[in-house]
Amino acid sequence: MPPTSSPQQAPTAPPPSFVPQQASVTPFAVDPGAISGCLRRNTYVWLRDDEQFWFFPTFVGRNSVAGFRWNGRFWMFFGIDLRRISSFTCF
Repeated sequence: MPPTSSPQQAPTAPPPSFVPQQASVTPFAVDPGAISGCLRRNTYVWLRDDEQFWFFPTFVGRNSVAGFRWNGRFWMFFGIDLRRISSFTCF
């Protein structure tokens, strides 16, 4: 199965300065098709361990997503297993 997208350059601007509201109902698992709608868009991610951050996905595979994570100062390349994601929203 070919990847949904290929990796690319990090965003040139920081993410939005707000933290969005998390949905009260979170799915059991994140579907690759759902998060692929957020490719190359600012996406806020909540992990199952309560970690949360801005993310700019550039690749979605069957079990993982990769792109750039905002660390508060700059974008850094980052990949994560879809099972670790509790919920997400993109803008």
